[in-house]
Amino acid sequence: MDALLTKTEALVVPTKKKISGSEVLLRSLVAEKVTTLFGYPGGAIMPVYDALYGYADQLTHILVRHEQGAVHAAQGFARVSGRVGVALATSGPGATNLVTGLADALIDSTPIVCITGQVFAHLLGTDAFQEIDVVNTTLPVTKWNVQVTEAKDIAPAVAKAFYIARSGRPGPVLIDITKNAQNELIEEFEYKHCESIRTYKPSPVLQISQIEAAAKLINSAKKPYILAGQGNILSGATKELVEFSEKTGIPVACTLLGLGGFPTDHPNYVGFLGMHGNYGPNVLTNDCDVLIGIGMRFDDRVTGNVSKYARQAKVIHIDIDKAEINKIIKTEVAVLADAKEALQSLIKKCDANKHTEWIDKFRALNEIENEKIVRKEFNPSGELVMGEVIHLLSEMTKGEAVIVTDVGQHQMTTSRYYEYKKPRTNITSGGAGTMGFALPAAIGAKLAGPEKQVVAVIGDGGFQMTIQELGTVMQYKVPVKILVLNNNFLGMVRQWQQLFHEKRYSFTEMDNPDFVKLAESYRIKARKVEKREELQSAIREMLEAKSSYFLEVVVGKEDNVFPMVPAGASVSDIILEAPTSV
Repeated sequence: MDALLTKTEALVVPTKKKISGSEVLLRSLVAEKVTTLFGYPGGAIMPVYDALYGYADQLTHILVRHEQGAVHAAQGFARVSGRVGVALATSGPGATNLVTGLADALIDSTPIVCITGQVFAHLLGTDAFQEIDVVNTTLPVTKWNVQVTEAKDIAPAVAKAFYIARSGRPGPVLIDITKNAQNELIEEFEYKHCESIRTYKPSPVLQISQIEAAAKLINSAKKPYILAGQGNILSGATKELVEFSEKTGIPVACTLLGLGGFPTDHPNYVGFLGMHGNYGPNVLTNDCDVLIGIGMRFDDRVTGNVSKYARQAKVIHIDIDKAEINKIIKTEVAVLADAKEALQSLIKKCDANKHTEWIDKFRALNEIENEKIVRKEFNPSGELVMGEVIHLLSEMTKGEAVIVTDVGQHQMTTSRYYEYKKPRTNITSGGAGTMGFALPAAIGAKLAGPEKQVVAVIGDGGFQMTIQELGTVMQYKVPVKILVLNNNFLGMVRQWQQLFHEKRYSFTEMDNPDFVKLAESYRIKARKVEKREELQSAIREMLEAKSSYFLEVVVGKEDNVFPMVPAGASVSDIILEAPTSV
């Protein structure tokens, strides 16, 4: 009998341990080397949060105060670290609150993965409580999205999501997981990273013939000009861009998101492009003979009136996204490639050269800007203005802090006066122009780079759109610095109303709360500055603080940002001051 039992027991195959879909998700995130999650729990994502309780040693979860805060924090984390940011939300309004951040990440090429809970699969399509068709809702604002209804499909979906988010032109991905899939038990698994997708080719093959055609134009050019976008930063091509400019002697201007991709103190750097960019870089766009766009998309804020944009120039466009080539500006030579790979090849093909006289033209025009704008702005007897605050911040941080800006006048002023020295230090909402971006994005930025000085520069309007995230700063003791430039107006809209709507300030003036008391209620050290003689000591106190710090600086109510390219105008019609009729 004993022998029979032994024989029977020998035939029994031990069953594999079973784990829930929620644990499959968390194990998959760990396998993708995720360390930080930003999220807000709710009913449809609760199984994931229950499983997350046991992953405290592997995954740090930051409880934000609104789902929009989660997605913007994930963006800030991604932009500083270069890794994929991750946000969690529940179904229904939790998921739809992510849409603004998804749209922002899509247009600004930010790699994030958002994971949303969803109602049970058998309830889909019944208008169940907090059921929203998240896949179709987010289809226009994601690089890819998917709904998972079975636990066995969670790990493959995560692998595919991270591959798509980070490869090629980066972007946002959303995974919607039904509650039954989160609860379902399946056997333990071995996570497989996604390395290719048959129908998705994110990395185009560099065509040497196009590099040679571009080099031929560059070598024969008398007035070549580089427009550097964020693609240089995303591809890790900033060193190559400097080397290329130094070898060829070509001047470089940066787009809004390209700031930090080329050192502002480099002799070949000529300024900031765009509607509120520097005078020389805008005007001379319509004077160059070869225009080289690298990792940028010729958006309307850069081109102004397209019919009057660089008509005299032969355009070389280097971009990894085929959809951007010839979308807005017709190119002479299109180089469909990763910016780093393209520049490495171009450096070898291009001749050494100098364009001293050409660069001097930029210097001369920018000196006109200094005379008409900069020196007048820094008037020691007048009101405090945004420009002098940012200039002082730049000097005191040596242009090396991570600056996270919101959207509006302060954003354009910061882009003009902060002298960025390093890549991934300019974090802002570019294409979408999302007010409320800066505070949560700064939280993510600081958690991605705890050793870095992170300063959020925000207007009083945008600050109040996500002001609740002060609670996140408080709870997790995030030592981020918050600088609010307060003019008691929605400043950029007011500027347009002043210049183009006969000073009809329709619903742009703001009655604001006592920001200092509000910050202090969140246990954040705070200070308000209204006098110029207090500014330097206040900024120093903010920068030297070991914990979070809130600084409010009151600036002129009708402080405008110039230069400015009026809507519908050519970039060469940029104005340096308000028309005399205003």
